[in-house]
Amino acid sequence: MCVRKKRPKRRPPLAKRPDTDAGAEAGDNTRKCIATGELCAPERLVRFALDPNGVVTPDLGRELPGRGAWVMASPEAIIAAAAKGHFSRAFKSKAALAEGLTPEGLAAAVERGLEARALSALGLARRTGALVAGFEKARAALLKGRPGALVTASDAGADGAEKLARLAGEAPVVRAFSAEALSRAIGLEGVVHAVLADGPEAARFLREAARLEGFRPVFAVKAAAEGAA
Repeated sequence: MCVRKKRPKRRPPLAKRPDTDAGAEAGDNTRKCIATGELCAPERLVRFALDPNGVVTPDLGRELPGRGAWVMASPEAIIAAAAKGHFSRAFKSKAALAEGLTPEGLAAAVERGLEARALSALGLARRTGALVAGFEKARAALLKGRPGALVTASDAGADGAEKLARLAGEAPVVRAFSAEALSRAIGLEGVVHAVLADGPEAARFLREAARLEGFRPVFAVKAAAEGAA
């Protein structure tokens, strides 16, 4: 949930502004998107930092040193931030894109990076034993109850996808990635369906996947029907 904040008559000092790292309001963990002016939880935003040469750099893991500026995780907001000078205003210094990179290219790079982080979380879940793949294994895991998430390829057949979605109950159903991408991330051939056990691995994956919502459909809308054949 994001809230649009009224623009103040005077721009506050950089250290007190909510569009940079030092600008959280008292008792509040929100940040303000430098492109839209909306106050959002950090999970809905992408942090950017400047490298030593003043180049705008996505900081998807929020680990880069220096001051960060925050932008809504959507192509429209990122393109606007890059094209309309919002980065330079937020950092109070000249902020340039990498040589040859357009605002649209920056947005595409962020989407690829967010996808890679979500898929990496799936691979980690499998290595730790928190993920099973394949229709029958996924079905068996769902029937046991308390799944953390069901992941179905975006290009999966409707019949199998609907059967498993009905078994998933209240668990989120993620359909943001192709079968090829899932197979590559999980390290198995022909992965169309996978289930993550409820726990930290599922929570991490869902956090990463949710940041892609501004770029593509992520969570499937489940039918209200009960049971599966």
